[in-house]
Amino acid sequence: MNRVTELFGRPTKGRASAHWAELVRGQWCPYLDTRCTKVRKSQPDVSIGTCTVRHGSEQRHIVICPHRLLERSQVFVDSIHPLTLHEPGNELHVVNELRVPGGRVDHCLVSVRGTTVVDFVGIELQTIDTTGTVWPERQRFLQSKGIAVDAADAESAKPFGMNWKMTAKTTPVQMHHKAGTFDHIGKHLVLALQDHLLHYMADQFDFADIGGPHLGDAVHFHAYSLSQKGSGLRLALAERLSTDESGIARCLGLAASRNVDLSQIISQLEARISSKTVLRIGP
Repeated sequence: MNRVTELFGRPTKGRASAHWAELVRGQWCPYLDTRCTKVRKSQPDVSIGTCTVRHGSEQRHIVICPHRLLERSQVFVDSIHPLTLHEPGNELHVVNELRVPGGRVDHCLVSVRGTTVVDFVGIELQTIDTTGTVWPERQRFLQSKGIAVDAADAESAKPFGMNWKMTAKTTPVQMHHKAGTFDHIGKHLVLALQDHLLHYMADQFDFADIGGPHLGDAVHFHAYSLSQKGSGLRLALAERLSTDESGIARCLGLAASRNVDLSQIISQLEARISSKTVLRIGP
């Protein structure tokens, strides 16, 4: 059974060899609308392209690339409601990689009137890290489609697995570093992740203060499922939870506060909004 279920944003089931040869040459990510940024360390000109794999005794579809969560811009649409100052007539922009104390936030959904930032919400994307390498599985799939690959790659017995423990451990730590900032300035931070990862985290950590969802909380968990639709998989919001900085700290057994002036973040956003950052809904 093929364990790679999506490659370059397309389901691996039921497509012709010529189609795959074209996709592998193009190396295009439909979610970023640019070349796939997942490249081989030994061959930086070769994009890996694996979005989703089948794993475990239940053969669940597991998302291994964060960009897969950008399907139809749904994560941004689902994050509009914390923009409590947003009004009809404002433009919605997406600004990538905002610098805040504790690191960077993957995306910010920004409500803009004219050139003035009215409100914003931070959005982090988290998928499950793999152990080993998915490359041999990818190459065996392409070989099955009649595409020439390196025989050593296709014959490799190197396995891959899901690094549930490390992903579940690092995700709340990273969120805690940023939650204090958003809590302090009265803004919201959304963590978009797959439902399987959220359930694993809930089993591993103290989620007593994580419930809701409540709009007054600074930190929101948006868990997405993948369901079969035709020959492909469709992303859909399955569950929502929320908490504040202290809730994240409790689940980790930590306590910290990271303060920043709101005007510093708004200045960053206003400097980067342009016609290219306007939110576009669709493929």
